[in-house]
Amino acid sequence: MKKVLFAALALVFAVSCNNAPKTTTTEATEAKTEVGASDLAYVRTDAVFAESEIFKSEGVALQAKNEKTQKNLAEKEQKLQNEMVQLQEKYQKGLITTIEAQRKEQDLQKRIAAYQESAQKQLRSLEEENMVFQNRMGDLMQRAIDEINADGAYKMIVNATALLDASEELDITSIVLDKVNALYAADKAAAKSEK
Repeated sequence: MKKVLFAALALVFAVSCNNAPKTTTTEATEAKTEVGASDLAYVRTDAVFAESEIFKSEGVALQAKNEKTQKNLAEKEQKLQNEMVQLQEKYQKGLITTIEAQRKEQDLQKRIAAYQESAQKQLRSLEEENMVFQNRMGDLMQRAIDEINADGAYKMIVNATALLDASEELDITSIVLDKVNALYAADKAAAKSEK
């Protein structure tokens, strides 16, 4: 009886040992790669964008060009609308003949169509310039972050635009800004040497 009881206990012990939670290499690795505060960082990308040398030298000029183009297009559109209103008023007051009004309206319609085509071309060109600038800025920022984290010191770097709360110790914005400016200066120097 003792042999049977001892054998049963040995069997229960063996089964319980086999069912015990095993520490797998994945769990051990996860324990080793647990993310700590020093492994996290955030970047205020809007600040990098606004304070960068590329924005100060090229972005501000592009913004001014956008505003000037929008203003000029709005003024031209308003002028054409005013001409159409004046033409209708002259016709309604009987100051011009129907044939003259039709001829002037056709001329005005042609000018409106030419304006719209020109405006679309200008807006497409501006949109392309803006996209190229934003792509260049994004490329500089990504290259800067890649260089800063080349050693893998950070397990996660996030954009602070969606950040609700974080310690200022995790803010690497100034480091990224400095690196973006250095990369931009190097790119400008390389472009000058190619010419």
